[in-house]
Amino acid sequence: MSKRFKYTRNPHIDSDPIVNFRQNLQRVINTVPADHPVYLYTKHRVDYSLTYRQFYENIRAFGTALSVLGLQGEAVAIISETDPCYMTAYYGTMISGGIVIPLDKDISDEEIVGFLKKAHVKAIVYGETQNNRIGLLADQLPEVQYFLPAYEESEQAVTDRTKPLKEFLAVGQKAVDEGNDFFETCPQDLQKCSVIIFTSGTTGTSKGVMLSQGNLVAAANAAVNVIDQLDENTVLLSVLPMHHTYEATTGHLAAQFFGVTTAINDSVKYVAKNIKKYRPTYLILVPLYVETMHKKMWDEIKKQGKEKKVRLAMKLSDAFMALGIDLRKKFFGQILESYGGRLDAIVCGGAKLNPQCIRDFRSIGIEIQEGYGITECAPLLAANPINRNKVGSVGPAVQNVTVKIDREKPTDETGEILAKGPNVMLGYCDMPEETAAVFTEDGFFRTGDIGYTDKDGYIYITGRKKNVIILSNGKNVFPEELEEHLSSVPLFLESAVVGRTDSKGETVITAVIYPDYNALKDKTEEEIEAILRNQLNEINRTLPQYKQMRGLEIRKTEFEKTTSRKIKRYKI
Repeated sequence: MSKRFKYTRNPHIDSDPIVNFRQNLQRVINTVPADHPVYLYTKHRVDYSLTYRQFYENIRAFGTALSVLGLQGEAVAIISETDPCYMTAYYGTMISGGIVIPLDKDISDEEIVGFLKKAHVKAIVYGETQNNRIGLLADQLPEVQYFLPAYEESEQAVTDRTKPLKEFLAVGQKAVDEGNDFFETCPQDLQKCSVIIFTSGTTGTSKGVMLSQGNLVAAANAAVNVIDQLDENTVLLSVLPMHHTYEATTGHLAAQFFGVTTAINDSVKYVAKNIKKYRPTYLILVPLYVETMHKKMWDEIKKQGKEKKVRLAMKLSDAFMALGIDLRKKFFGQILESYGGRLDAIVCGGAKLNPQCIRDFRSIGIEIQEGYGITECAPLLAANPINRNKVGSVGPAVQNVTVKIDREKPTDETGEILAKGPNVMLGYCDMPEETAAVFTEDGFFRTGDIGYTDKDGYIYITGRKKNVIILSNGKNVFPEELEEHLSSVPLFLESAVVGRTDSKGETVITAVIYPDYNALKDKTEEEIEAILRNQLNEINRTLPQYKQMRGLEIRKTEFEKTTSRKIKRYKI
């Protein structure tokens, strides 16, 4: 455990839990310094800073404008790159009693129109990259009363219903200046639907997950209890897309409890650059990002010819840590500097993380808190405490959440993970049958994930129910278990395991590999296949016969992924 961590909450902020997000924001702006930034970001190569007080004023203006213009309680969609305008609309809509519809900016036009119509959206806040697309779709959206471009250099209005966000906020601010106190006094109904998240999914099926402010408050409070070492000196780099509830809840709603400053990453390709620029102390990532960081770290170490030296230093570091002596900053200062020099921890969730990543980063001084969540649970269900981390586990259930394992037979070690708590969704939008199907008679939500718990209540996930490969002998194989083995091979940049049917009608466990072509650039296709097959055979030797991957498919391109960097399995 690193002594660089502070296991106390921000001394400027009391430890009472979040009651609602309006109250929480009001509390924070009254406790942090007036010039303390909530966001740091870059637009068109110009750096900007927004204080907590300015942020709250914008949120209040947005919510007041909704009221003044007759949109109170209506649905507002946001389709934009992450920036303060995104969260202004998010908070402003939710607090004023409306419904937020955060949309993935990379979804198809057909999906956008379908989702907006299903949610009866009355206003759309959109970013610069979406201007042309929204213009083309406007005629298909007669219910939308306001199109709100959220950037300064707004091009020609896409429709006569266009009102730049700046002007929309001005309407609200004028009303506030004239004494309108709607935003400060409107009731906060924690049980009504406040957010609908249309899942991108890895299986191709999209549902509208209805979450209340109470669901989000419960998840945020749970996150606060897990990451309570943060304070107003913490800098978080926001990397994941905002329509992803993991990023919204853990990276913004919960982090702002502490008065954290969030630096916004302006592009996936600039993550490494922005880590050096903003020097974050905390990151919230999915496994693919962490594993990429891990691979690049070792690639650079090997390039410098220092692999043996670093591995020895790691062993020494671990030995000293066991004695309560933390020399990691001294041993690995150069490596840590490549991550900005201040990175203490990474919160990781969304899929199973290679345990070796956790061990190696811990050895050099970066703790990884692995957790577990699902959109339907806003999303947090479990997390490893920073000082009681079990590698390979996603931690125990978080505050006020009960988890149990639904085993088909009492003798089974694993079963479906069921969850109950105040963070569990209201249901799926306009899908009563699907909603009923995911709840047990006693009110537990069926996560669809397979796993088990140990004697301490720590949860271990072994696979996804929908992904299970059923062999002709009746045995079940979970691809995630095998993918963990594949992820340990440096030549396998990306990998997935699927079941393919052969000419005899038998199911063959097949490894689908996107290899490191740079490392194999001098090899023929036949040589590449032979090398990858040898690596696969090495793994198979460690596996029971029925789990061995007999099939091999080599991809020329990366896997298609969701914007949260999960592989779309239905596209494999």
